[in-house]
Amino acid sequence: MSSSFNVLNHTMVPDHQVMSEEEVRTLLSDYTITLEQLPKIYQDDPAVKAIGGNAGDVIRIVRESPTAGRAESYRLVIRRPKK
Repeated sequence: MSSSFNVLNHTMVPDHQVMSEEEVRTLLSDYTITLEQLPKIYQDDPAVKAIGGNAGDVIRIVRESPTAGRAESYRLVIRRPKK
């Protein structure tokens, strides 16, 4: 028996969004960094799969916090290395 579960509907999973090329260019420019300097997230991560992210995409993760308000973080999607 198989059931469909959308991980993004879980209360503990923050909002994940694939960023556009323009948004990525602005992000890298604003922080004066390169794509490779971003933290990584694997392509097979359940949230990345749920939003259709592919290797090379940049994901914006938005968390709501009672103390910090809105916190955004960014991850570069990579393939898991073969064993």
